[in-house]
Amino acid sequence: MKVIISVSLMAVAVGFLALSAPALEATRDSRIISSARESYVFEVYLQGDDIRIESRDGKVTLTGIVAEDFHKSLAEITITDIPGVRGMDNRLEVKGAAPTANSDAWFRGKVKNALLFHRSVSAATTEVDVKDGIVTLRGAAVTQAQKELTAEYARDVEGVKEIRNEMTVLTVSEKTPRTTKEKIDDVSVAALVRMALLLHYSTSGLYTTVATRRGVVTVEGRAKNAAEKDLVTKVVKDVNGVKKVKNLMTID
Repeated sequence: MKVIISVSLMAVAVGFLALSAPALEATRDSRIISSARESYVFEVYLQGDDIRIESRDGKVTLTGIVAEDFHKSLAEITITDIPGVRGMDNRLEVKGAAPTANSDAWFRGKVKNALLFHRSVSAATTEVDVKDGIVTLRGAAVTQAQKELTAEYARDVEGVKEIRNEMTVLTVSEKTPRTTKEKIDDVSVAALVRMALLLHYSTSGLYTTVATRRGVVTVEGRAKNAAEKDLVTKVVKDVNGVKKVKNLMTID
């Protein structure tokens, strides 16, 4: 009798697991989609794009139209880090024709994107003009240090020939009070860090891995020398949402 009861209970348990597995998968897929939609990246940087997210058994498919190829990469990098994601099929299409590589419009986009994720500069108030690979920066900087850092980031875009920094520094009366820092989720912070490292020519070729927990970013990988390692720390530390950087990169 005990054997019969044990077998019966086992059969019930197996049946329950078989019935609950699809429900668990559906819950996970729903969580992946909501995590992406509610992420800082999607709510701020990708809010104007038409992106449809489907997830089946953790395999995510992206369809729709985005403003530029840069947004396509950002969406993929963000979702890849969400717990439960097992694969990615990025079918996003870019609206309109992309600028020709190494054209002035192409360089302008690269420079604007390089400034976008850093809190010590302001992409919104920086005007970027490009003519024959020569970048002219205009607009307002809060401090002289911000003006110089903006030029430094722009200069680190691959292919830029020269930087002409015509930005003006605001007077004390023109400056507005600092606003409270926005809270950015870890998935978004990791995505912004990865994109920032790719956008800067000096760090784009380095092998790095990024992990984020409560705003603390741990970077691992390899650098050729201490200067390269320090540069990674500098770039990552200035990304929106980063509270602290732990650079565990090894030096070859």
